[in-house]
Amino acid sequence: MLTQRSRYALRAMLVLAGEQAGGPPVPMSRIATEAVIPRKFLEIILGELRNAGFVLSTRGKAGGFHLARPAHLISFGDIIRTIEGPLALVPCVSRTAYKRCNDCRSETDCAIRRAMMIVRDDTARILDGTSLAGATAQELAAA
Repeated sequence: MLTQRSRYALRAMLVLAGEQAGGPPVPMSRIATEAVIPRKFLEIILGELRNAGFVLSTRGKAGGFHLARPAHLISFGDIIRTIEGPLALVPCVSRTAYKRCNDCRSETDCAIRRAMMIVRDDTARILDGTSLAGATAQELAAA
């Protein structure tokens, strides 16, 4: 299940994606209000996203945040991996944090592992194929 932190991160990034490229930075207070995120959590999340290279911050009275690259180049998968880590539900199928399961007799014969590989691949395909730009375009089309 997607954690609250990931949902907050996605909502904050969607607010930023809805802004005009090259426009002024969006103040944290506005992001918090529009995305309905407690400011304390938002500070931490935006810090993680900044460290990962997804947002840029500007200090000062007219400061705030904006996307570090175009919205069509940032996927939901990128954001969730930044906040949560690997998408795999079990460590033995993770591409970035592989770890053999302690109680597994044989990875090659494990039906759970085979099923979880399909889940991981399909989840990654969908999340990596969903960009911020695509998601905001869908929201606008639904309105």
